[in-house]
Amino acid sequence: MAGAHPHCDTATLRAWTGQALARLRQEAARSADTHLLRLEFPGFPGIEFYFKDEAAHPTGSLKHRLARSLYLYALCNGRLHPGQPVVDASSGSTAISEAWFARLLGLPFTAVMPAATAPRKIADVQALGGRCDLIDDPSQVYERAAWHAANGACHLDQFGLAERATDWRGNNNIAESIIGQLAQEPHPEPAWIVCGAGTGGTSATIGRYLRYRGLPTRLCVAEPAGSAFAHGWRSRDRTATGSEPTVIEGIGRPRVEPGFLFEVVDDVVEVPDSASIAAMTLLEEQIGRRYGGSSGTNLVACLLLATRMRAAGKRGSIVSLLCDPGERYDQTLYCPDWLARNGLDPSAAEAALRATLTTGDWHPVA
Repeated sequence: MAGAHPHCDTATLRAWTGQALARLRQEAARSADTHLLRLEFPGFPGIEFYFKDEAAHPTGSLKHRLARSLYLYALCNGRLHPGQPVVDASSGSTAISEAWFARLLGLPFTAVMPAATAPRKIADVQALGGRCDLIDDPSQVYERAAWHAANGACHLDQFGLAERATDWRGNNNIAESIIGQLAQEPHPEPAWIVCGAGTGGTSATIGRYLRYRGLPTRLCVAEPAGSAFAHGWRSRDRTATGSEPTVIEGIGRPRVEPGFLFEVVDDVVEVPDSASIAAMTLLEEQIGRRYGGSSGTNLVACLLLATRMRAAGKRGSIVSLLCDPGERYDQTLYCPDWLARNGLDPSAAEAALRATLTTGDWHPVA
């Protein structure tokens, strides 16, 4: 095979693999868990909102957990060799985390990314020593990553392997962490956990864990309007495709990824891009830090679910994720000129969300 990694004898491979696994264990031991931030809104007495700050990871996003798991999976399956190039398709955050771990293990890394990816994300991959292979058509990133793999790279394959690479029964996965952190709270078994779906790995891990523990908590996936996963989940059609493009990176995939598990998801909420962007502003006001677009999508879904709970006279807690830092979107979602060029005006959605926060009644966003 052209460009394939040279043969490595068994003893050398086992020794190197052992060293690489030890480095990943050491890194995990050095990493503290992320904070679970509590918010309360005037329109929702008796309902607590919690947001797990995954932007606090060393690589700045939820994908730090996934990247570590993908490297562990590749190593333990004998797919990753000393000095072998590593590749994956990504819209940015996973690539940043994978580049960080590649540097830790002394391996060359290439991220196959849509050319429209936020410039800050591209720069972050490059700052970690990674290379960005930018593709004009986002639907072609999979084929391009496979091309790199055919030429000797180890394909981490987040879209194909995320749901199986993560240990959903425990071992400090995100679901176990959330439930553990809620133990002393007024409603330790949340009514809902809300997350987006990029690879499908996070929703699969959380949904499986809730069932494994026998918890009554339901799982909601928050998605950009018109996403393939929303269409696919409602029709149980794995061939479904997206009907609307989105500027919210990391979620809203154009196809139903292999890791999406329909059966563990209890509801899907579709959120217009303008509402996700407006919600970013509300998060900054509440927490004092900026977060990315998918965090805004999560907040909108949380508020919709809370209005349903309030209307039904229910109390409880809702938990969601803060996925990555807003600084990565300074030149896009936080830039007024960029929003104007892309025909996005979040002002009406922001007014509607503020009214919802105050009254507890759902004010439709568009």
